[in-house]
Order: sequence, then C-alpha cells, then structure tokens
Amino acid sequence: MIKLITLNNPRMAQAFIDYMATRDIKIQLFSEGADQFSLWLMDDTVQDDVVSELQHFLHHPDDPKYQEASWTITHDQAPQFSYRSPSLIGMIKNRAGPLTLLIMIVAIAIFLLQQFGLGRVIFQQLHFPAYEDQQWQLWRWVSHALLHFSVMHIAFNLLWWWDLGGNIEKRIGSLSLAKIFVVSAAVSGAAQYWVDGANFGGLSGVVYALLGYIWMMNWKAPNRGLNLPNSVIVFMLIWLVLGFVQPFMAIANTAHLAGLVAGIVLGLGDAWRMKTPSNAKEY
Repeated sequence: MIKLITLNNPRMAQAFIDYMATRDIKIQLFSEGADQFSLWLMDDTVQDDVVSELQHFLHHPDDPKYQEASWTITHDQAPQFSYRSPSLIGMIKNRAGPLTLLIMIVAIAIFLLQQFGLGRVIFQQLHFPAYEDQQWQLWRWVSHALLHFSVMHIAFNLLWWWDLGGNIEKRIGSLSLAKIFVVSAAVSGAAQYWVDGANFGGLSGVVYALLGYIWMMNWKAPNRGLNLPNSVIVFMLIWLVLGFVQPFMAIANTAHLAGLVAGIVLGLGDAWRMKTPSNAKEY
C-alpha cells in the first residue's frame, strides 16, 4: 500500500476513488481522525499514472469525468469507505524497501538477544575489529552498526534509518542503500576506533551518512526526488555539534561526523553520475 494524499473532504476523495475504479485501479479511503482522510493505493505498479491523475484531479475537481464516474460506477465496483486507520505494519512497509526492513529486523533481533543475558557474547562477536587477528573478520566492519545499548538508542536510530534509508531505497534502489550502509559503517567505525577504541555500536554513523547523501542529492540532482526539510538538516547538524560539547552522554561523535562526510561524498558522486547532461536531447 502507498499513501497518496490526505484530504479533509471524504466526498471529494470518493469522487477520485470512483473514477480510478472505472480504470480498474483500487484505492482505499481511511479516516485519520480530526476530519482528515487519506487515500491509499493498493497496487504500487501504477503509482506514476495515479499520481499524475491525482494532480489533475486536485487542480480540476469539477471535471465532468469525475462526476460521471460516481454516477456510472456499479455498487460492486465502488470501493467502500473504511473508517479504520491503516495498520502500523502497512505504514512501515509502505515507506521501506526490503533492505531497510531487513536491517531493522536484524538490529531488533540482536537487541532482544542482548536483553536475555547474551549482551557480552554478542558484543564480542560483532564489535569493530580491535585486535590484529580480527582485521580480516570482515563482518565486524559493518556489524558494529547493528549493536544498540538502550531502548531509546535503538528507537532513535531505527526511526531515522526507516525514514531516510527507506526514502533512498524506494527512489534510488536497494543497491545504492547497501553501498551507503557498508561504506559509511566501515568509515564511521574506523574513525571512531582511531579516536576512542572499539567500545561503541549503533546505526548513528550510518544515519548521518544517509542525511549527508540526501542533502547532496537534493542539491545536485533534485530530479531524483530525494529531499529533506531544511529544519531536519539543521536539527541533525545541531545535534552533531552538541554531541561534541556536552560532557554528560557517551556519544560516538567521531562516527557521526565521519558518517556525515562519507554520505556527502557518496551523494556528490552519485549525483554527478546520475545527472543528465544539460545539452542532452530527448528522442
């Protein structure tokens, strides 16, 4: 399911639903409370066509074809109003691709195992390579990113991973997200180890890489559809600075900074690679 839009007029929404039903495209209407109603597309393979038609509908809601659809559609064709909210699982899957979900599941599974007395064993197996005989245990260069040490720690990181990583995977692809994950985990881990040893873990370095990647892609290749509100970027940068100056919390600040730099470099590289030359002609 893909969320298309939220409207405050259910009858207007139903007119669009009826019209799309005449084209054998199923859309469901959900109440979100406070007189807000969301439209959800069932088949994501027709997303581009539906979004294009939705834009036309929003600008021309009185177009006769929409009114005619409501009169001509049969009862069996017409999608029914649904006054329940979409499931949490559905909303998570809507935003995330398979790699985004896989990392979330693995991180949560590891965290749960840590709570059942296996914390020390798991940390010993997954922490960044700290000794010479661990340098070629290649999983350690990324597995440290899956370690978390509190509910707030994992909740904060997975929320950003789901939002930023899911956005990248949906628009650019799983391979690009995998590249960002592996490179930023290795770079941020190496930087943090160089400064403070191997006693760290978490997705924060990767999250800052995702931030830097989207920031650069939005700047250099806005046609790819990756964007973030400036307020989010400013908040994350302020949090980065505060991490270096506050004396109370143990935060892997170097990993954050290194991850951000890695994401910026990867974003600039991909933006340059994906950018269409200005003198290219369509045919």
